[in-house]
Amino acid sequence: QVQLVESGGGLVQAGGSLRLSCAASRSIFSFNAMGWYRQAPGKQRELVAAITSGGNTNYADAVKGRFTISRDNAKNTVLLQMNSLRPGDTAVYYCNAKIMVTTHIQSDYWGQGTQVTVSS
Repeated sequence: QVQLVESGGGLVQAGGSLRLSCAASRSIFSFNAMGWYRQAPGKQRELVAAITSGGNTNYADAVKGRFTISRDNAKNTVLLQMNSLRPGDTAVYYCNAKIMVTTHIQSDYWGQGTQVTVSS
C-alpha cells in the first residue's frame, strides 16, 4: 500500500507555468514507474508523462517539449514541470504509481488529483 498526495495545481494564464508535486508515503525506489495522468470534463483519463525506476521517460505527444517529469527517490517525490501551458491542458491531474505487489502482479495506485486550469 502507498498513499500519493498531489500538490501544485491552480489557475494560470496561457503561456504560464506550474509545477506539480506527488509525495509518496513510503520509498519510491522500488516502484516500477510513476507518472501523471489527466482527465478533462467529459473525457477519458489519459497519460501525460511517466518515468520508470531506471529513469526512462515517456510523454504524451501533446505535452512533448513543454512538460518535464522527474523523480527524487531521496524525497519520495515525483515532479511534473509544466511550461507554455495551454487552455487544452485544463484538467484534473492524477499521480500514479505502478508497484509490484507479488512477483507477477503489478498494481496501480492513485492520488486524489489536483485541478489545473489554464485561462486564455
